[in-house]
Amino acid sequence: MADSLIRWIDEQAPTEIGGTTWGMPFPRGTVPGVESLTVTDAAGTRVPSQAWPLATWPDSSLKWAGIALPATEAPSDSYQVASDGDTTTAASQPASDGASVRVTERADALVVDTGVLEMMINRSGSTLFSSLARDGREVARDARLVSLLQDGVAEGEGTVGRQAFTGEVTAVALEQSGPVRAVVRLEGAHRPDAPDNGKREWLPFVVRFYFYANARSVRMVHSFIWDGDAEQDFLAGLGVRFTVPLEADLHDRHIRIAGADGGFLTEAVRGLTGLRRDPGAEVREAQIAGRPTPPADAWNPEVSGRLHLIPTWGDYTLSQLNADGFELRKRTAAGHGWVGISGGTRSAGFCSLSDTRGGLGVGIKDFWQSHPGQLDIRGAATGEATVTAWLYSPEAQPMDLRFYHDGLGQDTFEEQLEGLEITYEDYEPGFGNPTGIARTHELTMFAYEATPSTESLAADAASASTPALLQATPEYLHSVGVFGDWAPVDRSTPARARLEDRLDFLFDFYAGQVEQRRWYGFWNYGDVMHTYDFDRHVWRYDVGGYAWDNSELSPDLWLWYSYLRSGRADIFRFAEAMTRHTGEVDVYHLGPWKGLGSRHNVQHWGCSAKQLRISTPAYRRFYYYLTADERTGDLLTELVDSDQNFLGLDPVRKVRPDAATYRPNRGALGVGLGTDWGSLAATWLTDWERTCNPRSRDRLLGTMADIGALKYGFLTGEALYDLDKGRFDTGREQISVSHLSAVFGLVEICSELVDLVDDPEFERAWLQYCRLFLATKEEQVEAVGQPLEGIYLTQAHSRLTAYAASRLQDRDLAARAWVSFAEGGEHLNHESAFTLRKIEPPYVLLPVDEAPTVSTNDTAQFGLAVIQNLALVGDHLD
Repeated sequence: MADSLIRWIDEQAPTEIGGTTWGMPFPRGTVPGVESLTVTDAAGTRVPSQAWPLATWPDSSLKWAGIALPATEAPSDSYQVASDGDTTTAASQPASDGASVRVTERADALVVDTGVLEMMINRSGSTLFSSLARDGREVARDARLVSLLQDGVAEGEGTVGRQAFTGEVTAVALEQSGPVRAVVRLEGAHRPDAPDNGKREWLPFVVRFYFYANARSVRMVHSFIWDGDAEQDFLAGLGVRFTVPLEADLHDRHIRIAGADGGFLTEAVRGLTGLRRDPGAEVREAQIAGRPTPPADAWNPEVSGRLHLIPTWGDYTLSQLNADGFELRKRTAAGHGWVGISGGTRSAGFCSLSDTRGGLGVGIKDFWQSHPGQLDIRGAATGEATVTAWLYSPEAQPMDLRFYHDGLGQDTFEEQLEGLEITYEDYEPGFGNPTGIARTHELTMFAYEATPSTESLAADAASASTPALLQATPEYLHSVGVFGDWAPVDRSTPARARLEDRLDFLFDFYAGQVEQRRWYGFWNYGDVMHTYDFDRHVWRYDVGGYAWDNSELSPDLWLWYSYLRSGRADIFRFAEAMTRHTGEVDVYHLGPWKGLGSRHNVQHWGCSAKQLRISTPAYRRFYYYLTADERTGDLLTELVDSDQNFLGLDPVRKVRPDAATYRPNRGALGVGLGTDWGSLAATWLTDWERTCNPRSRDRLLGTMADIGALKYGFLTGEALYDLDKGRFDTGREQISVSHLSAVFGLVEICSELVDLVDDPEFERAWLQYCRLFLATKEEQVEAVGQPLEGIYLTQAHSRLTAYAASRLQDRDLAARAWVSFAEGGEHLNHESAFTLRKIEPPYVLLPVDEAPTVSTNDTAQFGLAVIQNLALVGDHLD
């Protein structure tokens, strides 16, 4: 295997890392397993690493591996990963100084030691960890999840009540045990604090702790599922609380809270600056720097004799209730009034509490983007203070997840289809239910041996909010042959450069819209809107299916392919946020719709179309493979048996011609060969690669063979699926084509499958579909005896023609692909697209041309068409 360059995604090496993990692919048949992998730095020196398999090729060779490096104060500018062919050399190498992550498993707890910090995790109970120590000194204890349940929303003069809950851990699993990286997974749910509140549980959660050799920090990934009743349960607070023991004098206890743009509040519990009498420059300078102050008998006695008269400030709060403003305040203790400190725009979401013997720092990734958030320090003047990182601020309006209208009398399918005609909303009573949606947050905890300098804290805050990440170059990823048809950015000709400019413009446009339109918030961050309203100069946030996009027509794929081609950090983080959102919020993780996603709507969960095309792994597998993220792996695992969903919910129940008589059963389920099978194929392929599961392999290969055996292949539209056998009935003879079949990942998955699996009949069926979709009516009649109906999205489907042209080496088809691309772009002028014109605040989105619509659907499919056409038939364009 050729050596491969691994570089920092932000192009410059960080000054320090607390450990890092990334995903790495390898060419088919070249690497037998992770045992032979080695990592070297830019100087060619071998560095400690840990590797584990993420996926294998059909020949059982290694396809993807997760690779981890330990914490270091001197990371290399780049790294190389190679297979040395010596399978006796372990891929998992501890640090050369002998430091490594060590896990001690006890009957009641796990103890994880990085060489710098040690955490004790009880196997059950109300704490996430019972102790966190730095160099033997405890800096935090009794970490726990907390939540507040409110029983209503105050309207007028009404009153509401709140109940406090604490997360109860019920299961602990050691997923990785080192030597470079250890991962501990905790599961549980929230239970009421007060015994008279009954035995109700809610908000099931999964927490993972990530440990690296030599690290002074621990990464925490927290995911929870909403399982409340939206009509009567209102989340009024959700957070992680830590107890921080303090022993030093009050003037040697330090609070640090990050504001905006790297600024910090730097205060002591008992301040010695600004007093009427000066304690002395050395005293003041030491306190401001966070160093131990000189002994009190060396101070100005006019100050040291009056310390008891200086107020001690034990409580601090930073609240970020929206994307544009935070407030800082403090008080001496509970029962006394708050004093305002200052405010600002966007806090980094980091705070620390420490004294001369050490302390704790906590940072929340995407803090202001996922508002409302809050950071609380309480009791800093006592021996046991608390730090609470609120993921949902108790000072915000309680979370109200009720459906946004009363149904408007749409009680029948006929009435609902009428509603679809006017607001594009697929409403159905009871389907706008959020029960089962989820949310993931990432936090980093830092164990300090003393109060750090402000510069060091600023670096920690930055690393928590924007973790350093290693990635393979686009050129290497392309050379391996993963993810189908794409190629690195190429501006070698004027025509290519123009298209690359359009791709850059469209991404920058959407990144700008996220900021301009404030597409932020607890449930919203990561998504974009569906369609623009030129009359009001807003996106159609309140019009049915035109509001939140929820992966409609694959913006996720557009972003990930854009990242693969460019390696741009800003595109990666945009795609990362979308993957976190669409995989968690837009998909059900428990209940009758588990494994299904919700179509676009005013509320992410509002549409009655609960379908696999939204939950499909085709959108999540990029992030999983590129980062080895275990939470995304959980989401992929949830979908393994998603074909079972067709028994409980027919995705085309409202438009099925035989809806009155159709009764799904295990032996005759109507499954579409477009969005449905494409999603199932992505599920089975991903699971087969990840786990070698024979069920997934057999269902994937079996249904591929069945599609190839159908008289009209993919043009059949729908086939009867035997759930127990995992096979299609190949006797159906019909032609039914939908413009939506291929625009939810089917194109990309089929391209991979054709290269991955030797099935000539499946390839023939796919090539037939690609060749005929945009063919002339005469060509369609000649091939299958009738013209195809339902041919829309010409520009999007030009990549089908391009695929057929590439596989068949047909120059005429290649020319047709580019003609179709241009003809189908009347709704999205790829020469000028859109521009932002600054009229007056708020800035108004205006088209350069007279395009009738601005649609994320069109943008995503335009982007995918450009990317795949360039890869497949770009030479013809030249």
